[in-house]
Order: sequence, then structure tokens, then C-alpha cells
Amino acid sequence: MNEDTYDKGRRIRARVLGADYVRKNAGDDFAQPMQDLVTEYCWGTVWGRDGLPPQIRSMLTLAMLSVLNRPHELRTHVKGALNNGVTRDEIREVLLQVAVYAGVPAGVDGFRIAREVFAELDSDG
Repeated sequence: MNEDTYDKGRRIRARVLGADYVRKNAGDDFAQPMQDLVTEYCWGTVWGRDGLPPQIRSMLTLAMLSVLNRPHELRTHVKGALNNGVTRDEIREVLLQVAVYAGVPAGVDGFRIAREVFAELDSDG
């Protein structure tokens, strides 16, 4: 493991998903290797690159998770996208694009999940 890349990934992951989320999802003995991989590889190596701003990375992630039918991760990344400065209107546009290119059911599910996240956030604040 590259400690610098891991540390960078840990910082980015906490900024995007929230420190509480990262703490709650810390791995136990079984899951820790996966958490380390995700932190170093996904967050440090890819999200840590300078080639795209965080907002664009978030929007791409929302589209891909919708297409792949990964509702749990989509819910997490809707919150992360908002943390990255992506607006609700931009999230709507991403999900409309998903519906056109990946199928209406994927778009409908994405809209449902995003609305649930928005409602949760609105009721918390």
C-alpha cells in the first residue's frame, strides 16, 4: 500500500462522503482489506487526480451507479455529490441523461433514490 495515496484517499473520501460515514463504514477484520483498497485505489488514485473537478467526478459516478443498478452506492453518492457542490438541478439532469441512454427504469430508480435522499436531508435541517 502506498501510504501517501491512501492518506490522500482518506481525506478525499471523508470530504465527499463525510467523516461520520467513513467511520461507520470502517472495516472489521474481514472487510478491512476492501476498505483499504477502496480508500487507496478509488479515492486516492482516481478521485485524487487533477484531470476532473470533484463535481464532474460526482456526476459521472451518479450516472454509472444508476446504470449499474447499485442503489446503496447511488444513495451514498447523491449525498457526496451535494457535498461536492453539485446542485439538485444538476443531479436531475444527470438522471434524465441516464434515462435516455441507459433506460427509463434506471432513470426512474435514480430519481426515486435522489428524492429520498433530498427528503432525508431536508428533514434533518
